[in-house]
Amino acid sequence: MDNQSTNYYFLLMEFSDVREQQILYFFVFLVMYFAVVTGNLLITFAIIFNHYLHTPMYFFLLNLAIQDIVAISVILPKSMANILMNTRYISYLGCVCQVFFFVFFLGSDLWVLTVMAYDRYVAICNPLQYEKIMNKQACIYTILAVWISSFLNALLNTSVIFETPFCSNIINQFFCEIPKLLKLSCTGLNKNEIKVLVVIFILAFVCFFFILYTYVSIFTAVLKIHSLEGRKKAVSTCLPHVIVVSIFVLSGFFAHLKPSSTSLDLISTLLYCVIPPCLNPVIYSMRNRDIKIALSKMLNIRKMYKKISNIKCISG
Repeated sequence: MDNQSTNYYFLLMEFSDVREQQILYFFVFLVMYFAVVTGNLLITFAIIFNHYLHTPMYFFLLNLAIQDIVAISVILPKSMANILMNTRYISYLGCVCQVFFFVFFLGSDLWVLTVMAYDRYVAICNPLQYEKIMNKQACIYTILAVWISSFLNALLNTSVIFETPFCSNIINQFFCEIPKLLKLSCTGLNKNEIKVLVVIFILAFVCFFFILYTYVSIFTAVLKIHSLEGRKKAVSTCLPHVIVVSIFVLSGFFAHLKPSSTSLDLISTLLYCVIPPCLNPVIYSMRNRDIKIALSKMLNIRKMYKKISNIKCISG
């Protein structure tokens, strides 16, 4: 298979031969996609339209929500379209784009979660210098660094994966996932691919270690706070992020360290692709008073607008 040509295509995993079951899978994917997009859009609009949330912590949360929306949009709509049309095809170029953008936004998620951990560390361990350290310019430069590094990482991964020939075009997954593509390589893991995997592992380990270190420092500082109310406030600002990071890391580990099995592959992939972006808005809105207030204000404004529109229609 000449992988330099865009005329070739891949065959993705077939969920079922029975049409009724295919439709069931479609609605399951549709509900998941709707939940992820709706939840993260609510968080996005709540932060954008409420000036009280224009702080570093919510700026990073805004980026996380946007990345989650785009990451899930890279893989689920194509799968749903294939199910509806009863096909398994994805073009070579489409597969390249899926790999690039999914790695790009998934890597961005990890970097943003790391930056958010540092933000909480500065806020609790060095509160007097917080505004100076986490100023507007620093936040913008940090996010730019996240996006640029994620772009380079995705570009490196994608170019290395697709530079070797494939002995098969059948991908045992519902989207173009890197581990499944590596299994199709005619040459096995070459030196470049091994180097890339080592780099990915090192970067992931550095991020995980940094997050762990920051929270050890945070909880050490919290224990030194004499006021019980102060301790509760410090813990409440960190708890959503700790839960989100734990879900992200555990789902990723389960997906890539589990025994090989077709049914387990699908479940584990959905766990690390869909569950974190679906739960992130719920966790932050449930555990964060400011987000709750912003969401309630936004929803009340919509209700008021609908009432005014109805009154105008009746009077007209």
